[in-house]
Amino acid sequence: MESVATEGLRVAVLGLGEAGGAIAGDLAAAGAHVRGFDPKVQAPPGVVDTGGDAEAVLGCDLVLSVNSASDAVDALRAGLAGTSPDCLWADLNTASPALKRRLGEIAAGAGIGFADVSLMATVPGRGLRTPMLVSGPGAERYAALLGPLGAHVEVLDGPAGLAAERKLLRSVFYKGLAAAVVEALDAARAAGCEDWLREVIAEELTRAGGATVDRMVDGSHRHAARRIVEMQAAADMLDDLDVPPLVSTASRDVLRRLSGPPK
Repeated sequence: MESVATEGLRVAVLGLGEAGGAIAGDLAAAGAHVRGFDPKVQAPPGVVDTGGDAEAVLGCDLVLSVNSASDAVDALRAGLAGTSPDCLWADLNTASPALKRRLGEIAAGAGIGFADVSLMATVPGRGLRTPMLVSGPGAERYAALLGPLGAHVEVLDGPAGLAAERKLLRSVFYKGLAAAVVEALDAARAAGCEDWLREVIAEELTRAGGATVDRMVDGSHRHAARRIVEMQAAADMLDDLDVPPLVSTASRDVLRRLSGPPK
């Protein structure tokens, strides 16, 4: 990764765990001046280790908050003591849209820019090249600063919270799907047919396309009453197999909602 347009860029990375450490290391390798802080993790090579949030952000053009949603507000408030008016604060934590909006309001009240950034894939192995969605008043500037360093940034035209919303909507689908697969395979293992079900799942995912989504949605609405009975039977079977039917009962309850109020 090389940069000419952003040569001399000063970046602070707050949180040097798996994600923050990888991104900080890539930024340093790309030629940025990187300062970091994490109370539990030492800074990677090329990154200046500091003693606190305010010290880390001192004199920086861009701050990447990559600690945790529970620490995001405290990190911002602590870091404000070291920021200058032209600093851009970017929150990369997985958090609710409401929290991102709150962070944006705090930043605006302090007179600094803010960007809501969502990392759209796992960071290990990708680092700075992890696909990112960004929204908020500082979105364009965020992309302009990190794009030349190799970051893959898609700017959304909207307020802080929009990028978080898109990520979490995807999470409802993807993490929900993963949970269903885990529960089904646990049950199949208990029933002695895990290999068979694994092949069935792989085949269905391989064949999936746009028509699959339509079929799943339309079928769930059209056949909700029948599928409620089916998923109750599936949940009963999992109980017999000593596998908690968490996803199965949730599926049953969604179908009940789709079927409408009892008549």
